Amino acid sequence: MLLSIFQYDFIIRGLIAGLIVAIIAPLIGIFLVLRKYSLIADTLSHVSLAGIAFGLLFGLNPALTALGTTVLAALGIEKLRNSKKLYSDAALALYLSGGLALAIVLLSLAHGFNTSLFNYLFGSIVTVTISNVYEIAVLALIVMATLLLFFKELVFITFDEEAAQVSGLPLKFLNLVFIILAAFTVSLAIPIVGVLLIAALIVIPVVTALQLKKGFRQTILYAEIFSIFSVVAGMFLSFYFNLSTGGTIVLTMLFIFLIVFSNRRQRLLHWF
Repeated sequence: MLLSIFQYDFIIRGLIAGLIVAIIAPLIGIFLVLRKYSLIADTLSHVSLAGIAFGLLFGLNPALTALGTTVLAALGIEKLRNSKKLYSDAALALYLSGGLALAIVLLSLAHGFNTSLFNYLFGSIVTVTISNVYEIAVLALIVMATLLLFFKELVFITFDEEAAQVSGLPLKFLNLVFIILAAFTVSLAIPIVGVLLIAALIVIPVVTALQLKKGFRQTILYAEIFSIFSVVAGMFLSFYFNLSTGGTIVLTMLFIFLIVFSNRRQRLLHWF
C-alpha cells in the first residue's frame, strides 16, 4: 500500500520538516538567484559542515553549532563584500574553501566519518527527531516573519540596488538581514537534504520557475509548487526504493527542471 508509509512516526516527522523546508527555501532562493548570489547558498552550506564537525567533536548539538557557524560566516561574507577590498566571488571562495578545510581538520581530530556525519552530509528522514522539527519550525517562522516585514524593500534592492540606495533605504542593514536569513535557511535544510545538496534545494525550484517567464509573485508560487512536489515525491521514492533522501529530492527537482526547460525550448523552436 502506498499510504503505508504514514504508519511510521519518523516519516511523519520527516514530511513535516520537509514541507517546512520546501516552503521556505524558494522564498530565499528567488532573491539569491535574481541577485546572482546563488553561490552564497553553496558557500554557507560548506561552512555549516565545519559547525557540524565542531559539534560532533565536542559533544554539542550539531544543528545549533552549524547555525552559529553559518550566521558568523554570513556576517563575515557581508563585511568583506562591503569593504570593496575583495570581489564578491573571491570572498565566497575564501569562506567556502576555508570552511571545508576547517571541517576536514575537525573531522580528522574526531577520527573521521561516522553514520551521524553521513546523515548530515546527505540528509536522512530516518534521523529527523521531534527536536529537529521544532528547531526547523522556529527558524522557518523567524525567516518567514522577517521576509514579510522587509518584503517590499528586499524586492526593491533585488531589482535596482542603486535606486534603492538613492531613495534612502538602509542598504547595508537590509543586505545584512538578507544574508542572515540565507544562513538560517541553510541551517534548517540540513536534516532533510544534507550539507552537500542544500544549495540545490534553494536554487533549482526557482531556476525552474523562472523558465516559465512569469511575474515575480507567480514565479514564487511556481517555485513553491516545484519545491513542495519534489520534496514529497523525493521522500516517497527514497523510502520505497531505499535511496538517499537528499539525493532523491534533488534528482526529482532536476527532472522537473529538464521537463520545463525542454518544453520551453520546444515552444521557442515552434515560433521559428
